[in-house]
Amino acid sequence: MQPHPTTPLLALAGALALVLVLSLALLIADYAAPRRAARRWLGLERRLARLHERQARVMQFALPYLEGGHGETLVLVHGFGADKDNFTRLARRLTPRLRVVVPDLSGFGDASRDLQARYRIDDQVARLRLFLAGLGLERCHLGGNSMGGFIAAQYAATYPAAVQTLWLLDAAGCAAAYDNAIGRRYLASGEVPLLVRTPGEFDALLRVVMQHVPWLPHSLRHELARRAVADFALHTRIFREFTRESPTLEDRYAAIRAPTLIVWGREDQMLSPAAAAVMAALIPRSELILLPDTGHLPMLERPRAVAADYLRFLAAQGYGR
Repeated sequence: MQPHPTTPLLALAGALALVLVLSLALLIADYAAPRRAARRWLGLERRLARLHERQARVMQFALPYLEGGHGETLVLVHGFGADKDNFTRLARRLTPRLRVVVPDLSGFGDASRDLQARYRIDDQVARLRLFLAGLGLERCHLGGNSMGGFIAAQYAATYPAAVQTLWLLDAAGCAAAYDNAIGRRYLASGEVPLLVRTPGEFDALLRVVMQHVPWLPHSLRHELARRAVADFALHTRIFREFTRESPTLEDRYAAIRAPTLIVWGREDQMLSPAAAAVMAALIPRSELILLPDTGHLPMLERPRAVAADYLRFLAAQGYGR
């Protein structure tokens, strides 16, 4: 008996209707219960990246971290105002060949806040050292973005034998990085970039830190904005500590012995792209990649290309094969 010709059309219509209903339900939940929906979105991104959340404790701080993948260990350090999930989309391209570990720094993400603690770069380096020791990591590949790049570079300079390779993504710490409109405005007026006083300012911040803002669900934007506003006072102090009370790296680059990949977005508005060449000249064993049409967060804007460049760099050093 031949099927009725309308049967496939009815099945297709039913499937489309189900997709529409599910999409509508997700959209309603995304706005009606943003905190719960944001956790679900993050959970999905982490599963796609083969990452699992773990818990660590360093001194008085609870430091949640993401971990997943197999192979040599790469530790990634997020930037100011950011968190461990800034690297999730990048990690999706790395975990098939590397074990990736991404902690929340003290004072950020889901980590503890301590209003009495200090948050200078040397303080964060000391906590990172204890965190890695707790995982039994005597040596690892190390990378970081923005303030996290500053921390990673300082770590490599302080503990050169502990770092196999160094990966700097639009890294802070070099005086030349602050020689731009935002940096000069901060030095002149004390107006702190990367901070928001109201939730409505968060979308504008995203457009400053990225040339092309990737899609983010409403719930995730809502929760990130809410957390940023709640952290305004503490992060104002942290920003001043790491920019004004942390020595720049110019006099410490000579101590970095690890092969280093420096990546910078040509349209970075937060940290001057001119600093990339300064860093490359100062770090003896370095390679520089300038990414066109890319802002301050290349791992979010161009995760596929950034991951491919890094894996190629690792292979050239004899790692990650």
